[in-house]
Amino acid sequence: MAHFAGRFFREGFRPRYEVGEWLYQCYVIGYQSLPLVGVTGFIMGMVLTLQSRPTMAQFGAESWIPAMVGLTIIREMGPIITALIFAGKIGSSIGAELGSMRVTEQIDAMEVSGTNPFKYLVVTRVLATTLMLPVLTLLADAIALFASFVGLNMRGVTTLALYTNNVLSRLAFGDVLPAFIKTFFFGFAVGLIGCYKGYYSDKGTEGVGQAANSAVVVSSLVIFVLDLLAVQITGLLGLN
Repeated sequence: MAHFAGRFFREGFRPRYEVGEWLYQCYVIGYQSLPLVGVTGFIMGMVLTLQSRPTMAQFGAESWIPAMVGLTIIREMGPIITALIFAGKIGSSIGAELGSMRVTEQIDAMEVSGTNPFKYLVVTRVLATTLMLPVLTLLADAIALFASFVGLNMRGVTTLALYTNNVLSRLAFGDVLPAFIKTFFFGFAVGLIGCYKGYYSDKGTEGVGQAANSAVVVSSLVIFVLDLLAVQITGLLGLN
């Protein structure tokens, strides 16, 4: 895996650049994942609000719900849940696609024809996942916060301006920036692992299934490990 990542950095930034394929992968990976990410974000914000409201009401702290839900979504739940959904959809798709291309010898045919399959297949997908997951996370956070606002108004009345002020007044630089930066690493891990599992999948249809399955499992585990490291690093830097 380390050798595969090293090859990505060696070949990824040298000409010839596959801009057209990269843009197409950004469309497939980013735009076509938006409905699933949006629905997940809406449910996440709604559930957090409805579940926390009874407990907060017992202590007379209902006014703290927007700030609490906002911090929870932006700092942790938004990036993690979006990355896991992303790994399940995109990681398995990349693993199965490249695995089937390996089984049907399409990758070998590209090498024979003089095309660099690593640059065309791997570099474009890894760059697309690295750039699209942060965008999807921002959209999921915004949708989740709006769902939280809707959830508050299901059993009470609050204005959008008041809700926004309550959320933004409790957010700090150390809450937003680390959560945003770690999504780049999440996206890179999902793309790299999915491409690795598919690119070196075993022969036969069973190998394609194993590539897709292991891409999701390993990506999900690596996301949790990276999140743990991010929490430790931000703690050492005093950003928590």
